[in-house]
Amino acid sequence: TIEDAAGTKLPQVGIFAMGKKSRRPNRNNDAGSKNSADASTATAAAPTPTTTTSRTMNNAELAYPSDGPSEIELLQTTSATLQMKLDQLIQLARAGDRSNFVKQFVPLDLSPNDTAAYLADLTTEEEAESQWTNLIAEIAAIAAGRGVDRIEGDQIERAVFYFKHPLYEACDREVSFVCSSPGGEW
Repeated sequence: TIEDAAGTKLPQVGIFAMGKKSRRPNRNNDAGSKNSADASTATAAAPTPTTTTSRTMNNAELAYPSDGPSEIELLQTTSATLQMKLDQLIQLARAGDRSNFVKQFVPLDLSPNDTAAYLADLTTEEEAESQWTNLIAEIAAIAAGRGVDRIEGDQIERAVFYFKHPLYEACDREVSFVCSSPGGEW
């Protein structure tokens, strides 16, 4: 088990979200970094949460308000339509509307059965709360540009965000967004 800042014991969970784990070696590891084959087989130890004090996120954790100038540079998308999509996802997450969140988040070509299964993963399955918490934390971080290392793609038809997971140390993430057509649905 893992203890949060208040000493409450939390079960150790994996990280779940749509997207792929980065295959880049962790820049914070020096000589002890693993290659992607070793990392895919090392499932016994999950990363340790750094800032989570409860199993659900509140609205304050979905926004990263500015506290004035800092040395940390935020990297947000240059696409107005993608930023609007990210903001829409944040609003749905704040409202706790998982069904509409999933409808807006999943790829447009995902089958209705797969969409329903993903919604079940976020609502009724054993790990639903931890998956939901991780997913919305990642979307909030991407929307705010917090922890984003770089964005690849033209940001017109495709954008791939590389960022540090906002709740877990030493966890690099990669999330892709694809637009149906220039100026279309992300």
